[in-house]
Amino acid sequence: MTAHLDDAAFERIFRDEYGRVVASLARRFGDLDLAEEAASEALVVAVEKWAAGGIPPNPGGWLTTTAGNKALDRLRRESQRDAKHQAALMITDDTPPEPTGPVEDDRLRLVFTCCHPALAPEARVALTLRLLGGLTVPEIARAFFVAEPTMGQRITRAKAKIKAARIPFKIPEVADLPARLDAVLAVVYLVFNEGYLTGEGDSPTRVDLSDEAIRLARVLRSLLPREPEVAGLLALLLLTDARRASRFAGGELVPLGEQDRAGWDHSLIEEGHALVRECLAINRPGRYQLLAAINAVHTDAARAADTDWSQVLALYDRLQRIDPGPVVALNRAVAVAELDGPDVALAIVDRLPLSSYHAWHATRAELLRRLGRSAEARAEYDAAIEATGNAAEQAYLTRRRRQLV
Repeated sequence: MTAHLDDAAFERIFRDEYGRVVASLARRFGDLDLAEEAASEALVVAVEKWAAGGIPPNPGGWLTTTAGNKALDRLRRESQRDAKHQAALMITDDTPPEPTGPVEDDRLRLVFTCCHPALAPEARVALTLRLLGGLTVPEIARAFFVAEPTMGQRITRAKAKIKAARIPFKIPEVADLPARLDAVLAVVYLVFNEGYLTGEGDSPTRVDLSDEAIRLARVLRSLLPREPEVAGLLALLLLTDARRASRFAGGELVPLGEQDRAGWDHSLIEEGHALVRECLAINRPGRYQLLAAINAVHTDAARAADTDWSQVLALYDRLQRIDPGPVVALNRAVAVAELDGPDVALAIVDRLPLSSYHAWHATRAELLRRLGRSAEARAEYDAAIEATGNAAEQAYLTRRRRQLV
């Protein structure tokens, strides 16, 4: 039984399967460029074949097989020497492969490969988002606030470095995991964030990405059950994802304070709270543990009015000592506004170097609104609308702008 192919169905399959196909081919062939090119060729073939004959029962398996054949064809086509012919033949050998690390998970191996210490930190994240999530170079460039050509060069250089340095496509042995853990956690968190609120397009979320990030966090937790930052990241993702069903209504983003809390997934909240309590017992606070604890405070309140903003601010103060970046300061300012007023918070926000960040403009707009400075607030809403490509967020900001007196 085959299903009809339309644009929405194909996009869903692409999002669900692209990272899995690339990861499988990268393990098999040990070449990220080849894996990505073969996966893309298989998708082109799928459009032609499935438009005529419908979607096969196992589209992921079909894509993986077709992409594998495309990779073999490319190797054989480009091989002019016996050595390359032999390499192509070896790929089809039934001899069991060498061990690939402590966990049999192609996509997690791909993350660890992209997060090798030999690569620059920004290249690690960008490459993972490209290969695992199938994000385009423009989408990744927007997430990093850099020009598209700059991001394209970073990704190209990272793939070349992996190939030239023969970085293995494997999860390191357990004893070697901590050295790469910070980069891996950062990548998983960014993958989740891109899924939770996409940077571009009509669909406000990419559930496939946020679900994949949670899955990877659970695998990491099984690898490193005593590492509190892994538990903290998993708690953060669960507590954030628990609010998914209440975050949009009528095509608009619904901010935390206005969400229907009855619609939150309370089983995820309970699991997240348990992980936060586990982290508190270990008492080695880190970035993800503190972010999870902040989310625990929010999800512990039956109503927005019941939120313990003093505790939220205290947690942000601790986080700022560990991670003193401007985005943390921006989020901290929201708590300051609740406790000390919008004028104090605005003074903090105005000092932050985030003028290209849509959330900075949106935060300024809300603070100016509360201060009765409507003309300035209107300009900030306009800037925030211009700076975000998420349709649901644009709709919310547009409504807020219209409501100004």
